[in-house]
Amino acid sequence: MKKLLVLLMGIALVLAIAACGNKDKAAAPNATAAAQAGGQAVTLKATNFKFDQPEYRVKKGEPVTITLDNAQGMHGASIKDFKVNLSNGTKTVTFTPDKAGSFPIICSIMCGSGHADMKSTLIVE
Repeated sequence: MKKLLVLLMGIALVLAIAACGNKDKAAAPNATAAAQAGGQAVTLKATNFKFDQPEYRVKKGEPVTITLDNAQGMHGASIKDFKVNLSNGTKTVTFTPDKAGSFPIICSIMCGSGHADMKSTLIVE
């Protein structure tokens, strides 16, 4: 009886770990599919107190799929002008920018002492 209980707990643990791994991988194909369908794909790679690029460029009127990749720490990304708010719960969003210009991207989750400096820009051409 004890061996059976240990075996069941082990199987449950393996399934839980496998499910967690698949959840994060699900966001990447969406961005790839958008790029293959003629849309634009942008990945915001977030590390402690910075995004990987100071600016990201996209074209006005074309669908954009933005994916948040938290490579280090817990971060979010907000682009208020397009009502984009990414976090660990929503890592990918697709929208069509309808206006050209420069739009601030800020970290939307308090991430520590450098949080206020964690900024980038979405440039819509």
